[in-house]
Amino acid sequence: MLPEPLPRPDPISHEEYRARRRAIMSELPKDGAVLLNGASLVTRSRDSDFPFRQNSDFHYLSGFPEPDALLLLLPGRPEGESVLFCQDRDPALEAWTGIRLGAEGAVREHGVDQAFENAERDEWLEALLDGRTTLYLMLDDAEAMALADEVRGRLTTRIRRGAQPPRTFVDLAPLLHERRLIKSEGELSLMRHAAAISARAHMRAMRSARPELTEYHLQAEIEHEFRWHGASGPAYASIVGSGSNACVLHYIENSETLRDGELILIDAGAEFDLYAGDITRTFPVNGRFSEAQRALYDVVLTAQQRAVAAVRPGVTLAEIHDGVVRDLTAGLIQLGLLEGEVEARMKDDGFKRFYLHSTSHWLGLDVHDVGAYRQDDAPRPLEPGMVLTIEPGLYIPVSDDIPERFRGIGIRIEDDVAVTPDGQEVLTAAVPKRAEEIEALMAKN
Repeated sequence: MLPEPLPRPDPISHEEYRARRRAIMSELPKDGAVLLNGASLVTRSRDSDFPFRQNSDFHYLSGFPEPDALLLLLPGRPEGESVLFCQDRDPALEAWTGIRLGAEGAVREHGVDQAFENAERDEWLEALLDGRTTLYLMLDDAEAMALADEVRGRLTTRIRRGAQPPRTFVDLAPLLHERRLIKSEGELSLMRHAAAISARAHMRAMRSARPELTEYHLQAEIEHEFRWHGASGPAYASIVGSGSNACVLHYIENSETLRDGELILIDAGAEFDLYAGDITRTFPVNGRFSEAQRALYDVVLTAQQRAVAAVRPGVTLAEIHDGVVRDLTAGLIQLGLLEGEVEARMKDDGFKRFYLHSTSHWLGLDVHDVGAYRQDDAPRPLEPGMVLTIEPGLYIPVSDDIPERFRGIGIRIEDDVAVTPDGQEVLTAAVPKRAEEIEALMAKN
């Protein structure tokens, strides 16, 4: 019997999108404006496109779901401070690709002040940006820069008739990305939902695993669960690595046969309303950890649990990472994979043979979400509303100087954690991660 799909949370409200736009405009100079491109369709092959996914920054300020859109923010403009350009209505094309909202639909459905179809864009851009001498845009976006240069050039030819073209281009990214780093309650609700879907998918994979299946069979189980509960699909390429494939951090071939006695590392998360889940779990193909697997697993688990518990306002990611490195190094020494004292192996980076990456990254509309990791040239303290991953791991190479029982074992354990005023909320706590809990879940099958 198929499970009931999870009930959908409320989407981000029009008022929240308006509040985001007002917050950005409040930081602009009086003569400032924002120009922000949406995403375009990307060709997969010949006349076939990849599934459309809106630009995260554009989505954050508009929620508008169609390709080839452009948003202007014009503080103080009496006729409307937010202006959206969108695809033209075209009944012939819409018969093939679906109904377009058009200008009226953009205002009605997405709460912008004014909208025009792209056929009118060129004539309106000059009028709207005349007098806006400071233009904020993404300086690394070649398309946006070309458009801004084009408008400035046209207005420059009319300076003698009183036109005032943009004189200064300013990078919008720092201003917008700091806003995106702190999640609202509406965003957290969507992220909890993405995490809940992702959690169900990981438990489905654990229940489905058995020797002689392939990695892609488990990928299929996971991504079926994503879609069944209304996610658009994976938030990133799903990693299903069995045996020594688990030691390849971004392994995505997912083509090997699952073998009795090996572990499987799955790093996969659902995307829901563009917000990402990101979970990693490692478990035995046959449902039982070997003694060596369990010994390594418990080292990673201890480090991960202590790191999650350390998340709270005022703590830095650097401090959390240092704690993880200390715990992993101590465990490696205890198991005989490193020698000497913990402090010495931390100082000389001896642990890096087995632990190659950072412990955390921001999470949100992008899997590796935006926002600076440092402020005033120092690691920034955590604040309520930030969401991050905690994902320590150990990756043991196949090498003659490694005890045979440990060779080729890769383990990572990852949860999504929101910073609360008094600590943390683990969004992905529903997925078992203690070895005995994983074994109990798998034994039910």
